Amino acid sequence: MATGEVAFVLGGGGQLGAHEVGMLRALLERGIVPDLVVGTSIGAINGAAVAAEPTTEAVARLSEVWSRIERSDFFDGSIVGRLTTLARSRTHLQSNEALRTLLEESLAVGRIEDLAVRFECVAACVETASERWFDSGPLVDAVLASSAVPGLLPAVEIGGEHFLDGGIVNSIPVGRAAALGAREIYVLHVGRVEQPLRVPRWPWEVGLVAFEIARRHRFFGDLAALGEDVAVHVMPTGRTSSPTTLAGLRFGDTSRIAGHIAGAYEASLRYLSEQGSARR
Repeated sequence: MATGEVAFVLGGGGQLGAHEVGMLRALLERGIVPDLVVGTSIGAINGAAVAAEPTTEAVARLSEVWSRIERSDFFDGSIVGRLTTLARSRTHLQSNEALRTLLEESLAVGRIEDLAVRFECVAACVETASERWFDSGPLVDAVLASSAVPGLLPAVEIGGEHFLDGGIVNSIPVGRAAALGAREIYVLHVGRVEQPLRVPRWPWEVGLVAFEIARRHRFFGDLAALGEDVAVHVMPTGRTSSPTTLAGLRFGDTSRIAGHIAGAYEASLRYLSEQGSARR
């Protein structure tokens, strides 16, 4: 078994990020607490919450935040409202003000360096066409940048540069965690690495499947490059089908959030119990 820093790596995936909440609950209930948290997109949101307070009580509050999302139009928005925003902005369908307010209300810490656990999140820099890691400075701004879904939310300006969703450049950043010294990595993802992809059948599925190929290629390449002294646990979501259709990948479907949390929690508990038995 590897020794050294324990890292939680939280990937991107819109509303499917609810799976990560169940995984967090299972890990913390089993006494597995991170020394490092790295996140992308929705994983940056969940990751910032657990980095602020790595306790089961904090995860319970995070679950309530997701319940609020499910009861609201936070991800969805009205068609008229989105078209109005698009006509005005010409670049995005939805303002990020609701997300900013949610983050400011949910995160008691104002700056990344003041979090209880070391935390980094990634965003894609438009001007340099590269990934940018945020490890200090205003927390909400960094998380907003990491979760700025192209076409849906506006780019976030920080220090004179503009940033879009971190999933564009590094959707499941296991390599970053290892580079920062992690020797035991728990990968919290949204369920899109467990099932085989299908050839797209409709025009709108082509881009989605292409993006999924790119993100999986990066993830599995990063896994293969890790040293033998790094132990990796890819947490299960509990899903039995692959969300690689339009319905499964779209940002706005919040109808099954509670099920995502509960399924990932139960599957993760089983996985951790099996791991414990194997070590004994």
